This record gives sequence, C-alpha cells and structure tokens, in this order.
Amino acid sequence: MKPAEIVIKKYGNRRLYDTAGSRYVNLDDLAQHVRAGREVRVVDAKTGQDLTRVTLTQIITEDAKDKPTGLPLELLRQLIIASDEVRQEFLMWYLKSAFDTYQKLQDTVQNRLSEVQSAVLSPVDMMKRFLGAATPGKPSSQPPNEVDSLRKRVAELEAQLRKPAQRKTSRGKKRR
Repeated sequence: MKPAEIVIKKYGNRRLYDTAGSRYVNLDDLAQHVRAGREVRVVDAKTGQDLTRVTLTQIITEDAKDKPTGLPLELLRQLIIASDEVRQEFLMWYLKSAFDTYQKLQDTVQNRLSEVQSAVLSPVDMMKRFLGAATPGKPSSQPPNEVDSLRKRVAELEAQLRKPAQRKTSRGKKRR
C-alpha cells in the first residue's frame, strides 16, 4: 500500500504549511519526510501550482551549501545550458539512468555481501551438524561432549569392578 501523500502549502512569505500535521515546517522537515520514504507534494497556497520539483531542488541546494561535495560544477553548468526542452529531457533521462544504474549496483553489492556471509557461515554450520550427528543418543543440534562420555565410561568400569568384590564379600558372609 502506498503511503499517504503529505501536502505542503507554500505561501508568498516562503512559509511552508504541512496540511497533514497542521503545522508550519521548514526544508529540513521536508527532507526528513522524503528520506523516510513519504510522498511529499508542495503546492502554491494561492494558485495550487505544483512546486514540488522546485522545492526539492531547493533542499538539495541548501544541503550542498554545508558540504564541499555536491553536484559537480560541470553538471550544474550543463543543467543551466540545457535550456531548450530536448537537451533538458536528454539530461534528465541521463541522470535518471545513472541513478538507476547506481541503485542496481548497490543492490548487487548488498546481495553479494549476503552471499559471502552465508558462504562463510555455511561450513561452520555443516561441521556443527556433522559433529552433532556423530554422537549417538544426543540431539544433533548439540556438539558432542567428550568429558561426559568419559565420565559415563569410567562409571561403567567402576560398576563392573564393584560387582565381583560384592560377590566375594557376600560369599564370605554366608560361610561364617
């Protein structure tokens, strides 16, 4: 289900009003909504004209002021030069294609990291299962405990040693 769209009204004095939250917001608030995956639409309060693209561009511009990195200067120059519709459409198509490729690359890297992690953990799990299955009478999820096996065997041997000694003492008592 698609999240509800947040409608922001922009007034002539540059104030932004969140109609869903019934409060005034700033560009940082809008950026947080967008980063959280919410749909934001900015409209002019008087005319109803859609100002979303301009406002999102303004957020990017404001964000670039604080950081030395941002859009490359050559790209910004080309955006200004691309004033005719054909060049602008091509540039927007190119940027979208580059972004889509970047997203696919990120997804591929994440998938590969998951596969590597699984491959690293798989032999360990396999050894645990193998060792667990090699011990009769114990659940396969637990590794064998050699100390317990040795204790059990010592107890069996001690029991065997006591049996003949008990027979001799019981025979000796009967003879008296």
